[in-house]
Amino acid sequence: MKKIYGLVILVILTLIIGLTVYSFTNRDKLNDNSNDNLEKRSEKDMDLKINIIVNGKSFTASLVDSETTKKFVTMLPLELNMSELNGNEKYYYLDDNLPTSSYSPKRIEVGDIMLFGNNCLVLFYKSFDTSYDYTRIGQIDDVSGFSEALGNGNVTVEITH
Repeated sequence: MKKIYGLVILVILTLIIGLTVYSFTNRDKLNDNSNDNLEKRSEKDMDLKINIIVNGKSFTASLVDSETTKKFVTMLPLELNMSELNGNEKYYYLDDNLPTSSYSPKRIEVGDIMLFGNNCLVLFYKSFDTSYDYTRIGQIDDVSGFSEALGNGNVTVEITH
């Protein structure tokens, strides 16, 4: 009986040591794959950035990964004379229609970049609640000075990739 008990303990210890070695070996492989994925994600994120220049001030925006933004980016660079609306947004009707996946965001935040309908590009410079449907394009990364740069009335905006 003692021999069987000792044999069971030996088998259990062997399994524990084997599993420990296996997990350390695979952990290194998983970490290598994670780093590769991070690099790929970073490269992808870099492709999803645009610059918006208003009155000489540049703002970087992050775009969502969607069919809408893919088509939008192919249209860049753009120089748009954007119109004022409601004291909270600037809009411009694009020449081409974009694919849409509209939804009601319930709330608009400063720096939101949206598509109204299938061809109306909207830059929001004030936050407010809304019941309208939009397709999200992206968001200004740092909205400091964004509202002031857009100012009152119509404004010329340059958008580059």
